[in-house]
This record gives sequence, C-alpha cells and structure tokens, in this order.
Amino acid sequence: MATSSKAQGHPFAVGDHNHRRCVATALRAAAVLCERQGVRLTALRRRVLELIWRGHQPRGAYDLLEELHREGRRAAPPTVYRALEFLRAQGLIHRIESLNAFIGCVSPDEPHSGHFMICNDCGCAAEVNDRAVGNAVARSASLSGFVIEQQTIELRGLCPACQTP
Repeated sequence: MATSSKAQGHPFAVGDHNHRRCVATALRAAAVLCERQGVRLTALRRRVLELIWRGHQPRGAYDLLEELHREGRRAAPPTVYRALEFLRAQGLIHRIESLNAFIGCVSPDEPHSGHFMICNDCGCAAEVNDRAVGNAVARSASLSGFVIEQQTIELRGLCPACQTP
C-alpha cells in the first residue's frame, strides 16, 4: 500500500494521497480526543468536521451551512458557528484568519501554533508544524517585550501542483 505524501512529511496532498483515509483518520482522532476530554462530538459537530476535511481548501461557515442545507439538514448560522467554536476549542480545526475560513488540524492531540501555506491558485491550504518557526517568532517577541497570546502565520504562494514547470 502506498503512503500518502502528507504521511511522508509533504504538507500538500500530491501524488498518491488517499483522501478517504485522511478524512477517516481525522474523524477517528476527533472521536478519541473528545472522549478523552469528556466532551460530546454530536452528529452535527462530526458532520461539520467531516465537511471541513472533505477537501484541503479552507471552508467558510456559510459554505458549510449551504452544504448542510443541500443534505436536508435544518441548521441556522448560529448552530454552525457553535459547532465551529466547539471544534476549534477542542483543537480539531484552525481558522485561517485572512480567509475567514476553517481547515482541519493535522495534529489535534499536540499543542502547537498555526502555520499555514495557502495556494493563491487552487486555494488549497496546508498546516505546517515547525517548532523552529514558532520558536523564532517567540524569541523575536520576547526580545521586543511582547507577549504572544495567539500565533497564526499565513504564507501565500503556489503549491507544487500549481507551479508552472
């Protein structure tokens, strides 16, 4: 069985990426994490998480709401926003600030800062957990006397699939 490029350390899904396995792994991890934390991963919360993981493009709340309506689910914006807040509080998703959209967290069981690469062409986004980057930012802030309360780094460019040869 081939290993996905993400499993090999490549942040973008290229080549033999098995997206079904990607989604299934994220949902299993969410169930385990919620059980361990003593919180409920309701059917709606699970479905919102699944919709976020459906692709590697960040999803906005109203996109998710439209998808739920297409499926015949009766959900209002506050319901979706509460589900997103729950998922975010549990560390299962991240908010891409510049897009006002959400992406699944690749390491929900590890505390980390959000570092994201966002493709300007196809819209895919990839989370990168690089402690050296976080440490460099923390060191710079400390030297300036600044206390970081939240760290999100967003890099924009072209993913490997969208670069012209």
